[in-house]
Amino acid sequence: MTTRTAPQTHRHATQAGRAAYSGRDVLQATCLQGEAALTAYAALCRDCVFAPAQSAQWVACWARHCNADIVVATLSRRHRPVFAVALEVVAHGSAKMACLVGGTHANGNFSPVVPAAAADIGPGDIKTLIRSIRAARPDIDLLVFERLISVFRGSPNPLSRLGGAQSPNPALAVDLTGGFEAVLARASGKRKRKKHRSQTRKFEAAGGFRRLRAENRLESERLLDAFFAMKAERFATMGIKNVFDGTPVQDFFRELFGSEAHKAAPAFVLHGLEVGGLLRAVTGSSISADSVICEFGAIAGDELAFASPGEFLFFDNIREACEQGLAIYDFSVGDETYKRLWCDIETHHVDIVLPLTLKGRASALSRRTAALVKRRVKATPLLWEAVKRARRATRGSRET
Repeated sequence: MTTRTAPQTHRHATQAGRAAYSGRDVLQATCLQGEAALTAYAALCRDCVFAPAQSAQWVACWARHCNADIVVATLSRRHRPVFAVALEVVAHGSAKMACLVGGTHANGNFSPVVPAAAADIGPGDIKTLIRSIRAARPDIDLLVFERLISVFRGSPNPLSRLGGAQSPNPALAVDLTGGFEAVLARASGKRKRKKHRSQTRKFEAAGGFRRLRAENRLESERLLDAFFAMKAERFATMGIKNVFDGTPVQDFFRELFGSEAHKAAPAFVLHGLEVGGLLRAVTGSSISADSVICEFGAIAGDELAFASPGEFLFFDNIREACEQGLAIYDFSVGDETYKRLWCDIETHHVDIVLPLTLKGRASALSRRTAALVKRRVKATPLLWEAVKRARRATRGSRET
């Protein structure tokens, strides 16, 4: 993605079409752009609950490195903001689309909302919010809210009031209730411990090993350099487009994780498994009040890949999350065998596509059709395996 220049800061407050008064204050909608939008969004986040990919840090970092065309739409009660959505404007074919900041890197999405106000925000309020976006940015053809969580830390997601369709990929997580011993008891613990001991012997024989956490920017850079190389090789082998390719996206992750590395309680943290002095597995995670979310992970495709260094690292990551008293270890979006070996929580996120113009309707139909095909293919194991074989055979052909 190329960096775009933000349009001139603009403010719009819609006066028509407010939510009907029903024993509560009417919510007012405001739409901001540019630096004013980022400043207002950061201030709101201090009083809200939100998922990591909707944090002020994530949004500002993405604006600096990937796309400066950010729109922040806010609902306020008595001039106090209670809910906001940060969107980036991107091209979708010949149309312009506003989507949650970060694109496919943003998962388990929940925009900032004041907990006490979350249940009171209705469909009419969200429609008022959308009208404010249309008035401020008539060039936007469609709005896309993907991979939405319905409930986060006890608060309902206001965007879910719009309905939507099930996302093609589930999100898998581990319930950490009872601590690590209880987790193992629910997930073939005897077999996992035996394999972990076997891996330990193999790694010791290969020159010794250590699990490390990036604790400064230099260590963060080293782990990310290794991760980007591992992921590029893996995606090429699978025939999948590398979503981590390109300087803007990589610089985004370098700042996001590097700026947190020195903190005692980082919001974004990198872990690595080093064997024989070389990094063999890397994970990048976000930390919230009660959970850790694995945002990404990769392993080196070298002579030790057979020993599953990624599984070894996940074993210790999950154990550490239990020791820290967290409630959930979330593997995030994607249905993979290594996740199923641990997970006892399956969540289906919601996708919402809202066309705003005639051009947006055609684009929305294209997205909905593609999502429907993905859901059906992934629900049919034989067909999904055939697709993966075709990808590998063509090594990333765009036509496939």
